[in-house]
Amino acid sequence: MERGFLLLTLSVITTKIRSMNPKRQHPPQAANECDASASAAAGGAAQEAFLNVLKTADVLQNELAGVLKPGELSPTQYNVLRILRGAGAGGMPCGHIAGRMLSHDPDITRLLDRLESRALIERFRDKADRRVVRAQITAAGKKLLGRLDEPVMALHERQLGHLGARDLKMLAGLLGRARERT
Repeated sequence: MERGFLLLTLSVITTKIRSMNPKRQHPPQAANECDASASAAAGGAAQEAFLNVLKTADVLQNELAGVLKPGELSPTQYNVLRILRGAGAGGMPCGHIAGRMLSHDPDITRLLDRLESRALIERFRDKADRRVVRAQITAAGKKLLGRLDEPVMALHERQLGHLGARDLKMLAGLLGRARERT
């Protein structure tokens, strides 16, 4: 449970950051190149923490995008496929997917269109309420996720495993507390 929560927490942060700067072309700087300590002197500890979260999230997000690249998925598309895999055989109403995503995507329909055009999901009318459109992951979508599960988990271990279980739990707790404020 802790590991899943941490992955979810970091994914939320990295996805939020990525949406703030989607056209970034240059490689991320090393963490020690971030001038957070100078910022702390100018703006305090909160600003230093903020800048470190942004920088770390950017590095983590870029590495995740690299792991997903062979599957030709964006982190947002990956998130949708995982949501639908977790929804089970009946799928999920398209409107509910947006509420479960790690980052806000204003055009969920187009995102689902792209996944459907690749036969990774399918959409259909709900039998009980024909006004509702449901989405369901296909066998091809499950197969793709299955191929990505281990590389993504290995990436998270490489990215954060060196912190140890105690520090990871503390990090997840602190990030959760930061989000609760908003």
